[in-house]
Amino acid sequence: MPVRSSSVLPRISVDDPQLDVAETLLTLLRDASTEPRPDIQLEALTLAVAADLPVLLWGEPGIGKTAALTQLAAALDLPLTTVIASVHEPSDFSGLPIVGDDPAEQGVPMAPPDWAVRLVRAGRGLLFLDELSTAPPAVQAALLRLVLERRIGALRLPPGVRIVAAANPRSSAADGWELSPPLANRFVHLQWTHDHEVVVRGLGGTWPRATLPRLDPHRLPEAVDFARRAVCGLLSARPALVHRLPSSETRRGGPWPSPRSWEMTLRLIAFATAAGSSRDVLSLLVRGTVGDGPGLELLASVDRMDLPDPEELLADPAAAVLPERGDLRQAALDGVVAAVRARPDRSRWDAAWELLVRAVRTGAPDLVVVPATTLASLRREDWDVPASIEELAGVVSLSRRADEAAARVAR
Repeated sequence: MPVRSSSVLPRISVDDPQLDVAETLLTLLRDASTEPRPDIQLEALTLAVAADLPVLLWGEPGIGKTAALTQLAAALDLPLTTVIASVHEPSDFSGLPIVGDDPAEQGVPMAPPDWAVRLVRAGRGLLFLDELSTAPPAVQAALLRLVLERRIGALRLPPGVRIVAAANPRSSAADGWELSPPLANRFVHLQWTHDHEVVVRGLGGTWPRATLPRLDPHRLPEAVDFARRAVCGLLSARPALVHRLPSSETRRGGPWPSPRSWEMTLRLIAFATAAGSSRDVLSLLVRGTVGDGPGLELLASVDRMDLPDPEELLADPAAAVLPERGDLRQAALDGVVAAVRARPDRSRWDAAWELLVRAVRTGAPDLVVVPATTLASLRREDWDVPASIEELAGVVSLSRRADEAAARVAR
């Protein structure tokens, strides 16, 4: 994705050589600008780059992965170094042995390639490992130390260098290989797809602008605490998710849960929280690190962390603030009913009915049907039915009639 050039086009005439005229036309075609535009893919990519985690972009050929990385490097003012993994030998990443004057005394040092030396001299940059899925297993093994430890031979890349890779699915890669599980588990996997509106506007001369997320310095301790509670809470309840190597070769080449990938997930949650990122962005990052199943469980756990305390709702139902999102409101009401069931009391029972009435007045009425039915079953003989229940009677009756009608249609 090119960025608008500030250079002034040379004046041309019909007598100029045709190649000069062609170059002028090519300059005009490359002339483009950028604009701020919501793009959850781009935001997820920049957030992972800010978190200093290796990112792997998966997408079909020609989808714009390389162009996105070029534009990202330009927007972040980072020198871009592109390395085609499939055309290199393992020694290009592990280092070439150089025999000195006295190898018995000094050993044989491993000399790094020239591109690694340039990155170290620059002190910062974006290392782009392209065509990763066409690299043979021996090259993938040599890449392990580079991706995880940032070492090439005896050289260590500086902290200012970020690593992003790109790969095509095996079905569309030229002589493609599945990624080895150790290498795959070192990346944040992002599925890269095209948005036709972005493509059309970009071809018209304006591409979306990539910017690093703005981290709120006042939320950093809170973000770390939130991320730790989210990940540790889930793994305490679901210890089987700590490490789960997929059974199929294809899935082993993607994201899957391990202590390493959970540590990466914790870092991403902290960064997303400090940046105020949307749930869609967090979903892409979490599922791209530990996989869809564990990632969705973690997201559900994070949603429950934001639910209000049922005891606080029962203590003051008149001032209660219920979640706006339907599934979260349903979970909050279910939590209130569960709290009454765990410690049944007339005042708590009445307060729960008041909360259900409040939910009907401020949201979708169908969300209270199940909690209301369950709460009614908890009534003791000496408990009078509150007057507010009349507001719910019509909702429950209408829902039951709709269910009965649906059942008749199904039969």
